[in-house]
Amino acid sequence: MKTIDEAVLAGYNAGIERDRLRSGIGLLESERTKEILLEKLPKAPAIIYDIGGAYGEYAWWLTSLGYEVHLFDLSETNILMSNELREEYPTFSLKSAEVADAREIPRTDKSADAVLLMGPLYSITEYEERIAAIRESYRLLKDDGLLFSAALTPYSVLVSRLRYYHIDELEKRKELDNPDVLSMIERALKDGCYINPEKSRATGIGSSHLHTSKSLKEELKAGGFKTDFVHGIMGGAWLPNNLDELLRNDKTKETLMKTVRMLDGHEEIIGLSGHLLAVSKKSL
Repeated sequence: MKTIDEAVLAGYNAGIERDRLRSGIGLLESERTKEILLEKLPKAPAIIYDIGGAYGEYAWWLTSLGYEVHLFDLSETNILMSNELREEYPTFSLKSAEVADAREIPRTDKSADAVLLMGPLYSITEYEERIAAIRESYRLLKDDGLLFSAALTPYSVLVSRLRYYHIDELEKRKELDNPDVLSMIERALKDGCYINPEKSRATGIGSSHLHTSKSLKEELKAGGFKTDFVHGIMGGAWLPNNLDELLRNDKTKETLMKTVRMLDGHEEIIGLSGHLLAVSKKSL
């Protein structure tokens, strides 16, 4: 637990995840992730552990599809907020929702058909502790189980700032003028370490680890998994300045989603996505 930035955990405990996946970049992330889950997951009523699943947007959605879902998150606030989604799914219930560390989940060996590891790999800053989280997922999965692990890319912390550079007078649009911010981004591009203590150097995420597609595969391999494919969840569809407006229109939203699918799997540009999703199997 000590390898997670206290400011990041404090943010989660302040409720920053609420509705994140329902507009803008978060909605793109959610829509494409759901498409991949529907394509790859075993049929319901398979058992799914949603580890680091925030307040359960995916967990409740999968429950409504007939899956047995157990939600785990390090943030007490997120687990408490998961109860709010009962109003949207009145005839369904999560099998369980509890505070737990991704490196130590209170369930038996080989008890899950699939594990969603959507947040821990960028929140855990130390390599050995990330591998511990991956190995914990390995322990929990049945021999034919699937691991869905999400990662953030180092390129996104630069591209997102280039997108708005001096577009208006807001200070956050001028972050690239700060040598400390440029140095922080340069370090992230070099080895994935994004050191932003208490968001003191720049807005956005606190200290985290950022993965390329290659480094994500390597860590998953070190944890016992074989990964055939890493998806670029958002492609370049998050770049338009009027993204919310485009997503409110069914026609333009589908056009954006088509571009995401078109770019998915192109290794040369996958890092533009910002979010990655690896689908892995246990190496037996």
